[in-house]
Amino acid sequence: MLARLKRRGAPEDVATAVIDDLVTRGHIDDAAFAVAWVQGRGTRGYGAARLRADLRQRGVAAPLIEAAVAALAPDRQREQARAMAERRYPALLRAAPARAVARLRDHLLRRGFSAAIVQTIVRDVAARTVDGD
Repeated sequence: MLARLKRRGAPEDVATAVIDDLVTRGHIDDAAFAVAWVQGRGTRGYGAARLRADLRQRGVAAPLIEAAVAALAPDRQREQARAMAERRYPALLRAAPARAVARLRDHLLRRGFSAAIVQTIVRDVAARTVDGD
């Protein structure tokens, strides 16, 4: 926020005083922001890695990011990745069968799911489709 105020022409000492006042009054709370961000985006199918990157980009301190992301349940992450994969894989198969598995893997990784979760989910979804389930 300091950089934004300075870009708009505020002197550094004034910008710092404004930010300190807002923090003191409780209007700026990076910890609460990080928790709300993780809860909101986490339910929309974003994994921990993506959430961390988004929060880092927004200037949230690493300890606050880790505290917010720690609230994500690994089982919930797995469920979200599986649901997303099951929805997306049939369309990928129709469009480019030879590249479907790689594209599904890449999609889930871009959404921020861990490589271990992605590997397991992609293998399971692809195997189930081959088996005819």
